[in-house]
Amino acid sequence: MAPAVTTSRTSAATAGLPGRYAAALYELAAERMNLDEVLPQAEALARLIDESPELRVVLKDVRLDIQKQQAAMSAILQAQGMGKLISDFVGVVIRNRRLSDLRQILAAVAAIAAKKRGEIEAEVISAQPLSVAQRAGVQGKLAEAGYSSVHIVEKVDPSILGGLVVRVGPWLFDNSLQSRLVRLHYAMKGAA
Repeated sequence: MAPAVTTSRTSAATAGLPGRYAAALYELAAERMNLDEVLPQAEALARLIDESPELRVVLKDVRLDIQKQQAAMSAILQAQGMGKLISDFVGVVIRNRRLSDLRQILAAVAAIAAKKRGEIEAEVISAQPLSVAQRAGVQGKLAEAGYSSVHIVEKVDPSILGGLVVRVGPWLFDNSLQSRLVRLHYAMKGAA
């Protein structure tokens, strides 16, 4: 059965609050001529969040007070060798009580940088974080489909159960297990 294909008109990664924070960080880094340092650090922090379930729990825990969040994130950023601009930015995010939005903000930073480089953004949603081999496989399949200069923005959504949902520009390719089960349900319902 072929994956479902639909269209979408908005870029979710750069919309709303995460987009505004991301634009502020990008513009500040560009103004300080510090993009070559900030962009890889933002990407590394996003990967760290994706790969650490414990860190994701801390980011989502609204019961932690600002000082504890600040101390925890400061220790993490220092241990990872992050620069002052990223550390200060995360501090602003914490003081504004937006730490739970940090991963989306970092995704929006990557989307802005990709757009500035002329790359197409591909949002890839999977049930679990992609491995390096899976990421390379997705990149290869997108290149075969004619999207050679594409920036992958990864999101994890356990509710899709398995498979992938890939959004490239206005196109949505839904090959998730959840969608396949829904289509099978409707097919069986129609046969009865």
